[in-house]
Amino acid sequence: MKQLVTIGVYGADLDRFLTALHAADVRLLLDVRQRRGVRGSEYAWANAARLVASLEGAGIGYRHCLGLAPTTELRQLQYAEDRRRGDAKRTRAALAPAYVERYRREILDTFDLSGLVQALPRDGATALFCVERESGACHRSLIAARLGEAFGLALRDVRP
Repeated sequence: MKQLVTIGVYGADLDRFLTALHAADVRLLLDVRQRRGVRGSEYAWANAARLVASLEGAGIGYRHCLGLAPTTELRQLQYAEDRRRGDAKRTRAALAPAYVERYRREILDTFDLSGLVQALPRDGATALFCVERESGACHRSLIAARLGEAFGLALRDVRP
């Protein structure tokens, strides 16, 4: 059975991140970010070129799945809800209901998930990767839930 984990950037450093991926037997990291960078010098390791090089050195494959990234409009919808709640992206605990509904309808319902699942490695796990520490505060949790429901993938969240 193919396995799927989710992992975020916030609260991690590169060593703990790679250790968590190895402990979960991750063979492929699917980057589901729209922008493949993270603000702040403490997270420079997670910017695309550095991350890809680090993963390659650790024997982990990388694939950017732009089609699963939220659009700028959807991201702005979530940011507006964050402001209303007094949350920050780095401390958000949950997604806005309107964001969830639109992400499912506009992104998940239109993306070829069966093609994605067929391309996942048979051995080891695949990681859905974005920045938020809490999976439930990130669209990767919506992707993971859909993949679990539709394809019976074993799911878990990993925290570095």
